[in-house]
Amino acid sequence: MFLLLEVTACVQRSIFLWLERPDKEQRDLLSRWTELGTDGPDLSQIRPVYAPKDFLDVIMALQNPNYNTGDSTGTYTLWGLVQLPLKLNDVNKLRLLYSDMAINQCQTGVDDVDIPPEMFDADRMKLGRKVITADHGPLAQEYAKKGCPISLRGDLWCQILGVIIDEFDVLYYEQLKSNVIAHDLLVDSLLYKDVKLTATNDDQYFVFEDFLYQILLPFTRDTDVLKHFGKNSASPPKSYIRGKLGDENFAVVYPPNGVIPFHGFAMYVAPLCYLYQEPVKLYYVFREIYTRYFFRLHSISSHPQGIVCLSLLFENLLQMHEAELFFHLKSVGCQPLRIAFKWLVRAFSGYLHSDQVLLLWDRVLAYNSLEILPVLAVSIFSFRKTNLLKVQSYNAAEAVLADLTTLQVIPLVQLSLFSK
Repeated sequence: MFLLLEVTACVQRSIFLWLERPDKEQRDLLSRWTELGTDGPDLSQIRPVYAPKDFLDVIMALQNPNYNTGDSTGTYTLWGLVQLPLKLNDVNKLRLLYSDMAINQCQTGVDDVDIPPEMFDADRMKLGRKVITADHGPLAQEYAKKGCPISLRGDLWCQILGVIIDEFDVLYYEQLKSNVIAHDLLVDSLLYKDVKLTATNDDQYFVFEDFLYQILLPFTRDTDVLKHFGKNSASPPKSYIRGKLGDENFAVVYPPNGVIPFHGFAMYVAPLCYLYQEPVKLYYVFREIYTRYFFRLHSISSHPQGIVCLSLLFENLLQMHEAELFFHLKSVGCQPLRIAFKWLVRAFSGYLHSDQVLLLWDRVLAYNSLEILPVLAVSIFSFRKTNLLKVQSYNAAEAVLADLTTLQVIPLVQLSLFSK
């Protein structure tokens, strides 16, 4: 739906989905490949295709015709915005899943700060080097359940994700780069716009602007990304050759990777820039994380790791642990999910401090699960409960939760799961 509206708008404005660049422009783009942010395209007519709040409106409209939520007055309607009966893990199963994060377990990012280095950090680093030397993905994944030391995180993530860069991978990235140089796609402008609106305006990530373009622009041309549609209920968007609209014989996947960037998409890459200095390695790590996890955060499905289930899990956990808070916010016209949804869609990137985002993503990779995202969202509401119970409007509640950069992720998750 969002793509159809955007394509219609492009036709009205005479904006092309695909154009071959003139030779002079190709040479200019190649010469400033590492400085793409200095002289970008005209973005005056470009706007994001959709934002998380638009996506939430679509999820709110989902209904199961076979599910009776109550009588016509809505007496038995669920408190939350997601009105679907989906199978979710309860808090006891979550405690079992994340048992290695229990309060009595030492954690990187927490205990290496409070405990003298010789008692925890040194042993953790020594063990981490042994894990890297062993070069075994499942072993690295088990180690990461208690967090990865900063200096070892990049190598550990590569082992967990199975990313090994060889000459073929370098050549393939160069091929994607040459495709960027040769052809101008509309989605390029969408990505430029998104980076300008998000990462460039963030004190933690603005220095990576040029780096982000070197990852995101080749990503749009990578047809290997299409493999994630094999485990997704969605299908890749298509375009048609001019004059052949509706004729499937003249349909092509557009963009080539099948992913329409939304407002905030660049923030999936931004935290990774702290881990890798080489664009090629960063590219393949990002592609693997996206095709394993992040695509589920902006796709509608009933998968337990999908954004619909994660949103419902957030509402269920908040109602269970903070029923008074949930009811108060709902009574003043502030559904908690309207605030938390953008955190979930972006996996908290751009909201938490960068080191806390990476500690959070350690656990996503280690436990092979995105369920820690709604758990953290609930714990943030619990942490700010005293102030939230005093608000009388949506804007006031949003102001209370506007700044999350001072929060420590792991203690919050521990308190939410293991202190009640």
